[in-house]
Amino acid sequence: MTTPNPNPGPMAPPGVDLVTPAEFNHVARTVRDNNPGMADELSRRIVAEALAFLAAVSRNPEAALAPSPVVDEGWHALVLNTPLYARVCEQLGGFIHHVPEFFETTRYDGGVIQRTVTAMAGAGFAADLTLWAGPDEGGVKVTANVWHSPGPNCGPIIVNPPGVPKPGKVPTPA
Repeated sequence: MTTPNPNPGPMAPPGVDLVTPAEFNHVARTVRDNNPGMADELSRRIVAEALAFLAAVSRNPEAALAPSPVVDEGWHALVLNTPLYARVCEQLGGFIHHVPEFFETTRYDGGVIQRTVTAMAGAGFAADLTLWAGPDEGGVKVTANVWHSPGPNCGPIIVNPPGVPKPGKVPTPA
């Protein structure tokens, strides 16, 4: 896998082969629509980073990884397109559940962010560090400014192999 281009232009960046260019553009538009005034280039970087984050999570299901609020904005845009998101997860080896965090700006944990960025590097992606900046580091601002953290309200992120229900859920009969 190659490293995503931080300035992807009109198409999906190299290495983000989980979605088509049209799908990538659609998800980037969702990010922009949720963040009035956001530049097209920034929304594309956010989507590329969310896809890289999901790839890292799929390769490190026990690592207690978490997105920054900016990357989470891209993850939300993917989740909103459920058929696309389900297909991306299937390509990554299993459904990656997103558990919403209660609004709490003090959950920032630099160790979790560093672990996540390191896992992304191990998956072949160079993190766009501007999108991972801490709350006091002047990073990008997005609508949903919530820091996720492994813990009682948000974690762990669970990756289920295809056909395996989320733990604690009873499969629905066909």
